[in-house]
Amino acid sequence: MTASAAEQLRKEGNELFKCGDYEGALTAYTQALGLGATPQDQAILHRNRAACHLKLEDYDKAETEASKAIEKDGGDVKALYRRSQALEKLGRLDQAVLDLQRCVSLEPKNKVFQEALRNIGGQIQEKVRYMSSTDAKVEQMFQILLDPQEKGTEKKQKASQNLVVLAREDAGAEKIFQSNGVQLLQRLLDTGEADLMLAALRTLVGICSEHQSRTVATLSVLGTRRVVSLLGVENQAVSLAACHLLQVIFDALKEGVKKGFRGKEGAIIVDPARELKVLISNLLDLLTEVGVSGQGRDNALTLLIKAVPRKSLKDPNNSLTLWVIDQGLKKILEVGGSVQEPPGELAVTTNSRMSASVLLSKLFDDLKCDAERENFHRLCENYIKSWFEGQGLAGKLQAIQTVSCLLQGPCEAGNRALELSGVMESVMALCASEQEEEQLVAVEALIHAAGKAKRASFITANGVSLLKDLYKRSEKDSIRIRALVGLCKLGSAGGTDFSMKQFAEGSTLKLAKQCRKWLCNDQIDAGTRRWAVEGLAYLTFDADVKEEFVEDEAALKALFQLSRSEERSVLFAVASALVNCTNSYDCEEPDPKMVELAKYAKQHVPEQHPKDKPAFVRARVKKLLEAGVVSAMTCMVKTESPVLTSACRELLSRVFLALVDEVEDRGTVVAQGGGKALLPLALEGTDVGQTKAAQALAKLTITSNPEMTFPGERIYEVVRPLVSLLHLNCSGLQNFEALMALTNLAGISERLRQKILKEKAVPMIEGYMFEEHEMIRRAATECMCNLAMSKEVQDLFEAKGNDRLKLLVLYSGEEDELLRRAAAGGLAMLTSMRPSLCSRVPQVTTHWLEILQALLLSPNQELQHRGVVVALNMVEASKEIAGTLMESEVLEILSVLAKGKESPVRRAAAACLGKAVEYGLIKANRDGE
Repeated sequence: MTASAAEQLRKEGNELFKCGDYEGALTAYTQALGLGATPQDQAILHRNRAACHLKLEDYDKAETEASKAIEKDGGDVKALYRRSQALEKLGRLDQAVLDLQRCVSLEPKNKVFQEALRNIGGQIQEKVRYMSSTDAKVEQMFQILLDPQEKGTEKKQKASQNLVVLAREDAGAEKIFQSNGVQLLQRLLDTGEADLMLAALRTLVGICSEHQSRTVATLSVLGTRRVVSLLGVENQAVSLAACHLLQVIFDALKEGVKKGFRGKEGAIIVDPARELKVLISNLLDLLTEVGVSGQGRDNALTLLIKAVPRKSLKDPNNSLTLWVIDQGLKKILEVGGSVQEPPGELAVTTNSRMSASVLLSKLFDDLKCDAERENFHRLCENYIKSWFEGQGLAGKLQAIQTVSCLLQGPCEAGNRALELSGVMESVMALCASEQEEEQLVAVEALIHAAGKAKRASFITANGVSLLKDLYKRSEKDSIRIRALVGLCKLGSAGGTDFSMKQFAEGSTLKLAKQCRKWLCNDQIDAGTRRWAVEGLAYLTFDADVKEEFVEDEAALKALFQLSRSEERSVLFAVASALVNCTNSYDCEEPDPKMVELAKYAKQHVPEQHPKDKPAFVRARVKKLLEAGVVSAMTCMVKTESPVLTSACRELLSRVFLALVDEVEDRGTVVAQGGGKALLPLALEGTDVGQTKAAQALAKLTITSNPEMTFPGERIYEVVRPLVSLLHLNCSGLQNFEALMALTNLAGISERLRQKILKEKAVPMIEGYMFEEHEMIRRAATECMCNLAMSKEVQDLFEAKGNDRLKLLVLYSGEEDELLRRAAAGGLAMLTSMRPSLCSRVPQVTTHWLEILQALLLSPNQELQHRGVVVALNMVEASKEIAGTLMESEVLEILSVLAKGKESPVRRAAAACLGKAVEYGLIKANRDGE
């Protein structure tokens, strides 16, 4: 019984493999192995699993499975060949050759083995030649770079460029590594010359990239502390290069080797987790070191944001996050709470505190249970208390600044900190201070607290009068602008609800006018102007403010310029203002019955502003497009700052979707680089953000030429986001637009069709062919029609025991003319490419003949042509089918069509009759017709 079941599973796996379902085949073979197969059967199953892994491009597993097959049967030539293929892909050419030589010895006449051996032999010779020629080059380059006489010469500059280029190729990186390159690069770093340090760091990137053992060896030579310290140098270019190197080192330690040379692999026994912690520990120490540049501190925070939290919440292991919280939370809070920059204090940039907030938010979001979150709260509160109690005024300022940092990041922790005894009272008291620095810290804390539900009522009651007083009486713009933002925040408490306004009629317009005035003032520094954008981000909930804002060309221009500046913390505020102006936030229509019930119960009913109606929104979108909003947003997407959070990405995705809503605007969006900017938004960020960006991509793909919208290789990146819209959790409109876009792509090239197949879209598209909504059903059928040009899809239709062909035949007889056209087109293509399907058409339904006749009699020329092509394919496929057709009314219809005007329909009808004459089923008339 067990042997029989194993054999059945193996056969199922073979069928699934033929159909292109490699993961399904893999599962079947694995189940068969678990049923106690004989050693010979085990060898076959392992060999088949290797074939699946090769198709899935998992070459490490392919090699392992093939090796297991060879252990069971040393003469298994197929297993040897598959292992050689895997080894070749992994770059282990010397081992691949040995397997191929064994294959040739077992089957000397096999041309496939002989050709593969010749190819791999050529690759080895080329690599040997390359390696021997680069030996002398590497040595010569280092001699020039380390020669003090060559300082600043063009020769030295060229040598450094050549070294970097050589390290980008894995063979070159291995050669530099084996030529004592790391020690020589260390000498370049020790020179202190910026150009040489940059060359050394960029070369080290090539050496460490995706290679764990070389990375660990490099760290052991240079020292982890030394590499991290390079982040803190004053030269920004060197600091950024060191940041890039450390990112590559993190990736190598976390992911291990993925490709390339593996000669040194395993030579150094290490624990990557330990090395990772040492690296992170040094980064945490760097955060609070005096003398480290602000840029270096920002880079360290960026690395921690990328390296520490889990990539996916599905990964159960968050131990690294817990370790960082225990070891370094206080250090991160110290950066976030830094108040000023006198000698001896921490140097920070305009983005440092925001980066610290983002890191704290990421760490908090990565926690899994209440106990872990409670520990986070406890550490934060103890740190704030330590500054607040017994440290004087300076300590209170540090504590309040830390609370502000938490309110911008993990606001739950910020809210708890606000509840600490004396914190809120100190904030209110310091707002009245005569010292500008003290006022700034207090007012900013008040602004951040105003958005939090627990404190909003307290601040509305106590803070509005204070902020108004500051705004009117302060002589310093930096204080007035922040006070104004606080008022804006409180004034927008009703959100988009027109009836819930905190201030008197016209007050919000006055506040917005002052914000725009400050925004356009070039004399004010970018850090202060950012607060004007913050104010507008709140005030633009009011439709009157939106209308005035989009009419102010100077304000829009200033907003877009600021979004491109080094003041990256402005990004979220800019994105928020744009979301409000385009009404791209989520807004559910209230149920009329519930509205009536609320009125009866005297409950509040939300009201929409008259200027938030669709016509006004469309006009605002036009104004933004004319002002250059797309190019500004494209620059925002490109930024590598941690401030571009998932939430910020979602806001940008929402705006892009609003911008492409009208067909006539899509060309403008594409021309200004919108298509390119949408791709990263569709692949990274919140689920909602990715879906919105994917839908915007679908709209662009439907109405414009995809090859022009996404030139070069970029067009293949569009497929995955579009396929993501086919999931059931997406709306019907998103499903429909994705299907239409995929139809366009599937009609362009076989490579694109293969990409769609690889993303496992076919089963989902088939599912939507049964959808009740006629437009979705039609779009899915059109998409399948285009995909039918691929061999794999034709195989699915030809496979036994499925109803795919039946569905196409039945849809060819539906009332919906567009659905009939799509189905008949697919049927015409399939019967042309696979003649064996012609004999199955009469078997799938008894109505096939009347469906075909209806196509032939259709007044629509396209439908008629597709029907005639199907008839011709069936006649050419089999004399028996031709006889059935000639005995029916089809003969008379074809005779009439063959006498019509010159057209593709007439030619195909005449060809049908000609073939029937050839079979002897009918006779030509006297005129030879």
